[in-house]
Amino acid sequence: MSSKEDILKKYRANIREQFDMPDLSDIQAITYPDPLLQFMNMTKSVGGNSIEVDAGRDINELIRELYPDAKEIASNLPEITIATRNPDEVGRARDLNGTDVGIIRGKFGVAENGCVWIPQQMKEKAVCFISENLVILLPKSQIVNNMHEAYRRIEFNDYGYGTFISGPSKTADIAQVLVMGAQAARSATILLLPE
Repeated sequence: MSSKEDILKKYRANIREQFDMPDLSDIQAITYPDPLLQFMNMTKSVGGNSIEVDAGRDINELIRELYPDAKEIASNLPEITIATRNPDEVGRARDLNGTDVGIIRGKFGVAENGCVWIPQQMKEKAVCFISENLVILLPKSQIVNNMHEAYRRIEFNDYGYGTFISGPSKTADIAQVLVMGAQAARSATILLLPE
């Protein structure tokens, strides 16, 4: 038995009283007349950027326009032909250090707070956090209103990991000065793709 299982076993042995999960079916969560517009506004308010991509637009060309100085681009997405690194083919996560732009795919976005559900779809998930700039490809039809809807849609794949990402990394812990890119990407751009 692993130490984690040993710890969990001790916790379970000391549970005195158990409670049923509350019924959440009657919660009236917030909804929006235009979830896509709300999502785009929230993305901006958290320091990110969202761009509606026209049908037929070359994604690789658009990313090059957005990040003209990028030398190291990491992605395992088949449509990204400008990638210089593949997070499925590196030996260790730290081999992705120095990535200028990481390009990943989001499953759905949340209008309420501008976050995107990112299931792990690559061997080294570090690309989501170590890249200086993060680009998330997201179908614009996949925007839900609120976190209640979002939690109902979460699915895990074989990796068993996923995370919500909302804008670039930021902190104002030190002297109340806002620092972008404190723990992860300095910028986050969501490309909202047509169907």
